[in-house]
Parts: sequence; structure tokens; C-alpha cells
Amino acid sequence: MTEFVRGLRLWFAPQRVREEGETPDYRFSLANERTFLAWIRTALALIGGGFAVDQFLPGLAWGVRAGMALGLLAAGVLCALRAVNHWVRCERAMRRGEDLPVTRFPTVLSLVVAVVAVVMVVVVLFGWEGGS
Repeated sequence: MTEFVRGLRLWFAPQRVREEGETPDYRFSLANERTFLAWIRTALALIGGGFAVDQFLPGLAWGVRAGMALGLLAAGVLCALRAVNHWVRCERAMRRGEDLPVTRFPTVLSLVVAVVAVVMVVVVLFGWEGGS
């Protein structure tokens, strides 16, 4: 079984992570869980922002509105999926006594949010309007 499949199986059977290495200090596992919850809150905020853009900016040109909404919704979905993946990877690394995994995801997420924010600044400054 590949490492990817093993990690994916742990998403749905997290108790199996106990089969690896030694139990870390509970404070580290709880910190890992709090980080997971922070990522989930971020995902929910992004998804809510995507729906808000779509629902509350009907006067905005359809392509701009849809692009901003879809960017935020996609970022929310990826953030939610990445949250559980990162939780599993960190828990496994702690149990194995390895360095915590590094990821580029925060950079990608930041870039997506920044692009949407720049578009929103342009919309606020120039008031783009268009038909639906």
C-alpha cells in the first residue's frame, strides 16, 4: 500500500494512527487538533465569503462575481481537505519522532485570497456593474 493511500485511510480511521511509533505528549496532539480546527474555521469563512459574494453582489458583472465566488469556494474546499491531511501527517510525524511536515498550502491559500481581495478592491473603487 502506498504512503498516500495509507494516509488517506487514516482520514476515516484516525484510531489507526496509534499503530505507528510512540504516543507523543498529549499537549502536542491537542495543539495539532487546535490547528486542524483553525483550518476548518478558515475553510468555513472562505466558503461563507464565496456564497456572500455570489448572493450579495448581484449588480456585479457575472464573470467577475462568479470568478470571485468560485475562487473563495474552491479555496474553502481545498482548505477543509488540507486540514485533515495536515492533521494526519503531523500526528504521524510526532508519533514517529520525525520533523513536522512542511507545506506550501498556506502560500497557495494566501495567494488565492489576495487575488480575490485585489479584485474586490478594484470593484469597490471602480464599481463594476454588469448584467446577470
